[in-house]
Amino acid sequence: MPRGFSHVLNSSPLQPGDLQLDIDNIYLAFGGVQALSGVGFQVRQSEITAIIGPNGAGKTSLLNCVSGLYHPQRGEIRFHNGRTHTLTNLRPYNIARLGIARSFQNIELFKHMTVLDNLMLGRHIHLKSNIFSGGLYWGRAQREEVENRQFLEDIIDLLEIESIRKQAVGTLSYGLQKRVELGRALALQPSLLILDEPMAGMNSEEKEDMARFILDVNEEHGVTIIIIEHDMGVVMDISDHIVVLDFGVKIGDGTPDEVQRNPAVIKAYLGEDQGVI
Repeated sequence: MPRGFSHVLNSSPLQPGDLQLDIDNIYLAFGGVQALSGVGFQVRQSEITAIIGPNGAGKTSLLNCVSGLYHPQRGEIRFHNGRTHTLTNLRPYNIARLGIARSFQNIELFKHMTVLDNLMLGRHIHLKSNIFSGGLYWGRAQREEVENRQFLEDIIDLLEIESIRKQAVGTLSYGLQKRVELGRALALQPSLLILDEPMAGMNSEEKEDMARFILDVNEEHGVTIIIIEHDMGVVMDISDHIVVLDFGVKIGDGTPDEVQRNPAVIKAYLGEDQGVI
């Protein structure tokens, strides 16, 4: 594996280009507010799919449906990983066990804990020891901890955070905290990684680093990525597929070139006479 990565990061049995996630005619409402109206698209293995749109377009609501935080009133979300699973009514921890991990728009780390401890929490679904075997550290519990820590060492190397591994997360810069949150999601060993504005609040150098890490995870390890990002330069540079939402409705779906030429997208973002994105 690249960079001395000794473990399999991508847990999917699918081949590049295979259908991995099928979002079919999703409707989501909160009281009288319609957040999503008939949204549907497909995500394929080993691709980067960006979801873009103005504030309030329904982007995060859609990701929350995929990860089980919200349950749509109509439509289905199907995930393929050798078998087909309907995600629409599953709880978040069941969805995580299928190999879907995510980061959040607002950092959701344990600030008083070290970087290594936060990363270790991402391995929780892979821990098999029960209360009895865990009480006897020597044996299965010890082997399990050693194996999981070795996996985390690969992630620490991949994200270049060796120097901060023992620091409390709350003492780190915002950009480094975002990097640690990415690492915790990778610790789950996902086949599908969902990133909600991973570059929000970063300076240009931090954005370049994060884009590089995202491309490494995708290109070198084959992990499928769905990303929400407002920086259109980044989106156009790293995405294979772009979905555009506006007020909960899909108005564009295609390659970066196709989306840039889409009249409905141009009108929603810039006005009819302003040219491409």
